[in-house]
Amino acid sequence: MVVCGDDGLAHRLAAELRGVYGERVTLVVPPSERTARPPVVGRARTASALLDRVVNAAVGSVGRTGQPPAPNGTPGQLPDEARVLEAPELSEAVLAEAGVERAAALALVFDDDETNIRAALIARRLNPRLRLVLRLYNRRLGQHIEELLDQVTRLSDRDGDGADASTTVLSDADTAAPALAATAVAGRGKVVQAEGLLLRAVERQPGPDGTVAGTGLCALALLSAAGSEPGAGSGGTGDQEPRLLPDDAEVRGAAGRPVLVLEQVTSTSGPESAAPARGMSAVPPLASLFSRRLRWSLAGLVGCVVALAVSLWLVTDDVHPLNAFYLTLLDMFAIDDPAIGAPLGRQILQLLSGLVGLLLLPVLLAAVLEALGTFRTASGLRKPPRGLGGHVVLLGLGKIGTRVLTRLRELGVPVVCVESDPEARGLATARRLRVPVVLGDVTQEGVLESAKIHRAHALLAVTSADTTNLEAVLYARTVRPDLRVVLRLYDDDFATAVYRTLRAAHPHALTRSRSVTHLAAPAFAGAMIGRQVMGAISVERTVLLFAAVDVDGHPQLEGRTVREAFRAGYWRVLALSGRTDTAPGHVLEKGDRVVVAATRRGLAELR
Repeated sequence: MVVCGDDGLAHRLAAELRGVYGERVTLVVPPSERTARPPVVGRARTASALLDRVVNAAVGSVGRTGQPPAPNGTPGQLPDEARVLEAPELSEAVLAEAGVERAAALALVFDDDETNIRAALIARRLNPRLRLVLRLYNRRLGQHIEELLDQVTRLSDRDGDGADASTTVLSDADTAAPALAATAVAGRGKVVQAEGLLLRAVERQPGPDGTVAGTGLCALALLSAAGSEPGAGSGGTGDQEPRLLPDDAEVRGAAGRPVLVLEQVTSTSGPESAAPARGMSAVPPLASLFSRRLRWSLAGLVGCVVALAVSLWLVTDDVHPLNAFYLTLLDMFAIDDPAIGAPLGRQILQLLSGLVGLLLLPVLLAAVLEALGTFRTASGLRKPPRGLGGHVVLLGLGKIGTRVLTRLRELGVPVVCVESDPEARGLATARRLRVPVVLGDVTQEGVLESAKIHRAHALLAVTSADTTNLEAVLYARTVRPDLRVVLRLYDDDFATAVYRTLRAAHPHALTRSRSVTHLAAPAFAGAMIGRQVMGAISVERTVLLFAAVDVDGHPQLEGRTVREAFRAGYWRVLALSGRTDTAPGHVLEKGDRVVVAATRRGLAELR
C-alpha cells in the first residue's frame, strides 16, 4: 500500500493499514521543513507504533491466515514502522520510487484537489491495475474523475481477469460531518446512506427484561453505563468501554446500559435526495421585513386612528361610522377640508388627526426603507433573530464546517454560524440556506454573545485551529457551565486528553472531542483494502463502519442465512444491496452483495 499526503490523515491512514489490516505501507510526505504541522509527524508515528502494539493480538490471526511477506522475505513479520519517503512533489519518478507499479493500492490524501488528481492520472498510467483512493472536496468533480479513471481501467483490462482496480473518491469532510453533527444534537439519529438505504442510529434504553422496544431494529453497540452524557442517568463515569455489535444475549444481560440501535428511515436514490430542512423557504416571512420597534410603532398609530374615528362618530350626530373613518383619514393626510363653522369637538379632532398624520409619515418612510433594505440583503448574510434559543452555534465555515452545516440543516436543526474570514467558502452555503452568521473572531469578547450562546443548545467548534476551538469552548463554559460542546481537534491524542479534562471539570455537561482524521481514516483504509465503505458512525471513542461486500468468495457469508452471517463484535449483515426487506432466513448466494456493519477488526477478517 502506498499513502501520499501532507497532513495528519496520511499518517493516521498508514497506521490504520498497518495496525488493523497488517499491510506493508510506503508513506510519501513532503520534507519536514515544508510540512505545515511538523509536530504531528512524530505524534502520528508514535501513534502508529502504539496502535500496532495494541491490535497486534487482534490481527495476529490475519497474519497467520495469509499476511503478505515482509520486505525482508520473512513471512508473517512486518517492519517496525512504515517506509517513509520524503518528496517535495508527486512526480512520476517519486511515484515509481514509492513502488506504485507493484503496489496493490494507492491513497492520495493531499489537502489540495488538484495535486491528488494530477498524481492519480500519473499513477493510473504507471499501473492500470492499481486500486486508487482519492481525497477530493469537490464532490461533482470527484464523480467525473472516478468515472474517467474507471473507464481507463476497463480499456486497459485486455486480459479480462476483472482485477479490482477501482477508483474511489472520498472526502474526509463528508465522512466526519455526520458524526460531528449527530454528536452536537442529542436525540438526533446518526445517519448513514448505504446503497439506496437511509439508516439512522438512535440510542434506546432497554426495558426491564433487557429487550429494546421497536420494530425492525438491530443492536449496533452497548454504550457505557453513563450513556451519551457522562455524569447523567445511572451516574456512571462513562469510562466503561462500549461493546460493538453485541449478540442478543449480551443485550439482555447488560442491565442499565443504553443500546445504540439501527433503524431504516426511508429509501433514497442518492446523496442529494434527503428532504429539505424546515424553514428554508426562499421567500422571507412578512414579520422579518420590519423590526419589532417599527411594528409596535405602526400598531400604535393604527390604534390612534381607530380612537380618533370613534371619537368623531360619537361627537358628531349625523356622521356614519364609515364616514367618520373617512373624514379622519382626510384630516390625517392633510387633504383640504377645514372644519370651519363645525362644532368645537370636530375642530379639535381635526387638529389631532393632522398631528397623527405628521407622525405617520416618518414611520411609513422608515417602513418602506427597512423593507427595501431587507429585500436587498435577503441574498446576503442574516443576523441571529431576536429571541432565538435552542440552536446550535457552529464555529468555522471551512471544509468541515460547511459539510456539518448542511447536515444540521438537513436534520432541521436551527444553526447560528460564527466565522472570522469574510471570504470563507462556507458563507455561500450559509447564504443559500438562510442561516444567520456572525462575522468576527470568536476569541474576541462579545462575538459568542452575538450568536446567543447563553440560549444555545450546543456549541460545535470546527475551525482549523485547535487553540481557537479550545478557547471558544472554555469561554462558552464560563457563560453556560451546562452547555453541550463538541470540539474538532487535529490530533486524536490531544482530543482524548481534552475530552477527559473537560469531562472531569464539568461532569454534568456533555463534552465530546473529535479528530477528523480519526473519523475519516477507517473509511479510506477500507476503500484501499477493496471494501466499499459507505460511511462510519462514531460510538463514543470507537468507530463502526458500514460497507458493501460481495458474498462470493467469503466463507463467512456464502451459504449462510442472514441470521447466521453474524459474528458478535466483528460484523452484522444489515441488508442485501438494493433491497429494503431482507428476511433473516434468506440464504446468501454467489452474486449477492450485502451491506454490513463491521468493526475495523471485523472488516479486516472479512478479507
